Order: sequence, then structure tokens, then C-alpha cells
Amino acid sequence: MSVRDLIPWGRNNGNQVPSLLRDDDRDPFLSLHREVNRLFDDVFRGFGSGLPSFGNSATFGGGWPSVEISDTDQEIKVTAEVPGLEEKDIEVLLNDGVLTLKGEKRSESEHKDRQFSERYYGRFERRIPLGVEVKEDQVDATFRNGVLTVTLPKTEKAQSQVKRIAIKS
Repeated sequence: MSVRDLIPWGRNNGNQVPSLLRDDDRDPFLSLHREVNRLFDDVFRGFGSGLPSFGNSATFGGGWPSVEISDTDQEIKVTAEVPGLEEKDIEVLLNDGVLTLKGEKRSESEHKDRQFSERYYGRFERRIPLGVEVKEDQVDATFRNGVLTVTLPKTEKAQSQVKRIAIKS
């Protein structure tokens, strides 16, 4: 096999004249098939491994709501941006060391003549594994100006497990 056999327009099978056009460029149905496959690939790319589930975080493009996580010796703080939502639209759960933020963003109005929209609507669920034990009875959540802040104080055991390692030069 030569390198020429690997190039589609370089093949010459029998008496056929090689063409610079790919087969699917000449056939509109194959071209349409390729474009539809590309669109589905773009939509499902953010779903990660496994089968996509329309109830998970990927519904909003791979990780909505956007979160910021800070981890200190005493606590873990998770801040999530959820513009356009109210406190009643969000549910915060803590189960087996996983913080779950879920809810639904509804459209303010029904615009049947809407031509174009880049806004996100629908259910969302974001799971954040904590990796340490927290004082579940002291977890605090606040909501202000479309920003949800969840503060999770670490247990004494989790605080004592932190080991500082000196760096030698």
C-alpha cells in the first residue's frame, strides 16, 4: 500500500478518472447526512462519557450553572452564578459527600414569534463531589443578586488530615 492509496482523490480504481470532489460533496443526501452528524456531535460533545441525560448539567452546555470552588483548611465554599433565578427555583442537597445544585429556569414569557435566542431554559442539575467530611448541620447557603453561595465547614478530622509538605531547594 502506498501513501497515494490513503488519499481519497488520489485513488484510481480501474478506469475511473480521479475526482477532486469527495463522494458526499456530489451527493446532496450524503452531504446532508454529514452535516446532521456534525450538529449532533456538537450538541452531545459536552455530555462526557456514557449516554447523555437531558436532566443533567450538560443540558446547558456542559456545566451550567458556572461554579467557583474555594477550599481552605476550615471550609469549602461553592459559589454558583444563576442569573434570572430566584431562591425558590433552586434546590441545594448534600448527600454522601456530594453537593447537588438543581432547579429550573423558566422563560419569562411565551414568544411564539421569537426568531432567535441564546438564552438557556429548562431543568439543570450540577453535582460537586466534596472529597472531605463536612459538618452537615452547619452548612449554610445564601442567595443574593443571582449568586448562590454554599459554605461547608470541614469536620475536625478533615481539618487534621491536611498535611503540609515542605519544599526543599
